[in-house]
Amino acid sequence: MDNPALVDVTRGNLTESLHRGSLAIVDTAGKLVCGIGDVEARVFPRSAIKALQALPLVESGAADALDLTDAELSLACASHSGEEVHANSARVMLMKAGLTEDALECGPQWPQRMEDAAKLILAGEAPCGLHNNCSGKHAGFLGLAKVMGVETKGYVEAGHPVQQEVRLAVEQMTGDTLTEDICGTDGCSIPTYASPLQSFARAFAVFGTGEGLKTLRADAAERIYDACINEPYMVAGADRFCTRVMEGFRGRVFVKTGAEGVFCASIPELGFGVALKCEDGATRASEVMMATVLEVMLELNEDEAVLLDGLVNPPILTRLGAQAGQIRPREEFLSLLKSALP
Repeated sequence: MDNPALVDVTRGNLTESLHRGSLAIVDTAGKLVCGIGDVEARVFPRSAIKALQALPLVESGAADALDLTDAELSLACASHSGEEVHANSARVMLMKAGLTEDALECGPQWPQRMEDAAKLILAGEAPCGLHNNCSGKHAGFLGLAKVMGVETKGYVEAGHPVQQEVRLAVEQMTGDTLTEDICGTDGCSIPTYASPLQSFARAFAVFGTGEGLKTLRADAAERIYDACINEPYMVAGADRFCTRVMEGFRGRVFVKTGAEGVFCASIPELGFGVALKCEDGATRASEVMMATVLEVMLELNEDEAVLLDGLVNPPILTRLGAQAGQIRPREEFLSLLKSALP
């Protein structure tokens, strides 16, 4: 099945590029509310499902045993920019588990913003695992390992008890069976399993509402959801899509991006979960796709409408800051979404 073109990139009055994609919106009963493109093809979710991967950290009691704050739980679900506040929070999470940054197996990564990278350079320092955008998730894995009483070394391996707990939680939330033949290695070295977009959307429908979940898991999902919307800066950082949306919507939505054009969201007031993928992996298009879903599906106040307008139609700028074009949803995409309105 060919995925349709959903996003245009214009220059002047002409379309210069376009992005194809697929999208699934699912309700808490597992019903496909809106399916665009091939929603049954398996895709790697990458970082878009970190909130699901954090469930064992809370369910096990490890988050309480380590006295993790909302900011630290939010960081456990983050693809952060490597800002000082992110690196320091990951360091504190490790300290609470009696560990140092040497225990991290995610690898070093330069901070995303030039000013944060410059601070390191001027201080004569190199980036370390704390600056990796996944350091909070890994600090959470290590904390879980310590509370479980298992070896911390090799916690990224598929056979490690921590990764087995994570895989089981994702299986239960998606309803999919995760096997070795659909397993890859994520950029931060943990296993990543490919599932259909429809399965991920189902997971985030129940994640955001708790419907159909046992009490322990529903409570864990609610705690993680609340932590991320209470501390959205920790999920991403300055001028990042996920932070801006969760700050602007004040609890109405949870959104989380992943590498290679994947995005997931929960919209509790509608009982919907959303999962999408830009086929060519472009973040610029996946962000427009997610912003468009929110704009069409939700009744917006003035501030929310202004925020989303800038995210649905971001400008293409020259080096001098003049607008040369824009990225925008295609009319066909808008029509398909509007036809699925509740």
